[in-house]
Amino acid sequence: QVQLVESGGGLVQPGGSLRLSCAASGFQFSIYYMSWYRQAPGRERELVARITPDSTTNYADSVKGRFTISRDNAKNTLYLQMNSLKPEDTAVYYCNRPTGYWGKGTLVTVSS
Repeated sequence: QVQLVESGGGLVQPGGSLRLSCAASGFQFSIYYMSWYRQAPGRERELVARITPDSTTNYADSVKGRFTISRDNAKNTLYLQMNSLKPEDTAVYYCNRPTGYWGKGTLVTVSS
């Protein structure tokens, strides 16, 4: 069965960096586009970044220039490098595979 397991979240100061990982299993990872979403308290889940099978990427305007999505098809792993973090980046970050597959999420807290 499809499994997506996120890791790498934590508490970081404003301006800091984190790298999230999503370990995928139970499907042919290399042929799917994959996405990171996030959900902040009291807000709807929103798309952060997406990557196609050939590693074309797109980003939400709020994270462009600060976040980088990447994938390692040999390791069946999706990444999100987050730099210059802001308090408004605080959220639970989810890995997503179409259609309707989600991990349990990893919490990122940006606070001094």
